[in-house]
Amino acid sequence: MAGDTRERMIDATVEALRRRGVAGMSFTEVLRASGAARGAIYHHFPQGKGQLVAEAAAANGCGIRDRFAALPAGDPGTLVEAFLALVRPVVEASADGSGCAVAALTIASGEEAENAALREVAATAFSSWTEALADRLRLAGLPAPAAADLATTLITLLEGAHILCRAAGSIEPFDRTARTALALTRTAHPG
Repeated sequence: MAGDTRERMIDATVEALRRRGVAGMSFTEVLRASGAARGAIYHHFPQGKGQLVAEAAAANGCGIRDRFAALPAGDPGTLVEAFLALVRPVVEASADGSGCAVAALTIASGEEAENAALREVAATAFSSWTEALADRLRLAGLPAPAAADLATTLITLLEGAHILCRAAGSIEPFDRTARTALALTRTAHPG
C-alpha cells in the first residue's frame, strides 16, 4: 500500500502543479487530494517539497514522452495530426486555468540551487518529448535534421498554446496555430 500512497501523492502534485505552479502548491493540498497522512510527506519524500515536485514532474514527463513515442508514424502530416489531437484536450484544460506541470518548474521561486535542479528536470522532460517526436518523424520519412526541427516546433507550439489559451480563456490560439502547423507540414512534407 505504501507505493499506492506515494503514487497518489505524485498524481496529486502533478495536478497541483498544473493548477497553481510550484510556488502555489501546498503539502496540505497534496495530502487532501491524495488521502495521505501528514507523516507520509517526509516518509516518501525526505528532502521535502523540492523532491516531491521534481519526482512528480519527472513522472509526468515520462508519461507524456511515452504517449508521444506511441504516435503513428505513417507520414509527417498524419503524425502531426495525431500529435495535435493528443494534446488538444490538455490545451483545452489550459483555457480553463490549468497548465503544464513540467513547465511550472521553469518559473519556480525559491532557492537558486533548487530552481536550477527543477529547471534541469523540466529540460530533461522537454528534451525527451522532442526526441520521441523526432524519432517518430524519422520513421515517417523525414531526415534527422528536419525531424528534430519539426519536433522542436511541435513542443514549442504545445507549450506556447498552454500560455496563450490560459491567458485568453479560450482554445482559439491553439486551433489557429494547429491549422497553420498542419498546413505547413503538409506543404513542406507532402505524404
